[in-house]
Amino acid sequence: MSTTTRETSIEAVEGLPMVRIVREFDAPPERVFDAHVDVEKVKRWLGPRNLTMTVDRWDATTGGAYRYTHTDGEGEYRFYGSFHEVRAPGRIVQTFTFEGFPDGVCLETLTLTALDGGRTRLVATSTFESFEARDGMLASGMEVGVRQGHEKLDELLAGG
Repeated sequence: MSTTTRETSIEAVEGLPMVRIVREFDAPPERVFDAHVDVEKVKRWLGPRNLTMTVDRWDATTGGAYRYTHTDGEGEYRFYGSFHEVRAPGRIVQTFTFEGFPDGVCLETLTLTALDGGRTRLVATSTFESFEARDGMLASGMEVGVRQGHEKLDELLAGG
């Protein structure tokens, strides 16, 4: 299967402490969903290319939880959260916390919509506790990790 690298849209939602990410993938929702819940697949695509991911816990089921670490030459970055709802093939609701900013718990809702030609539109909405937390996340360089992660997800979905 061939794939096309597509643009990832990342935007602050005007008037709300939210970030919306939109991306299309050349695979059906079932495969994109599986790549979000299968820990071995998640380790292959989540985050920037220069980071290594280790997973301490991954229970991608309703009521489950996760904890993982990204590592590079400058340090370790730990993340954790709870899966509120995991409903195949099109919805994941979870919390997200960066251990370096533990007061910044975020609620994330991911929806996957089938498109013509066996493709999928991903919409991820992150709701922050404050505008300051949202703006801090945007200023952190998170867009690099999201975009590079989506490129790696393209590669995974293409069979690479």
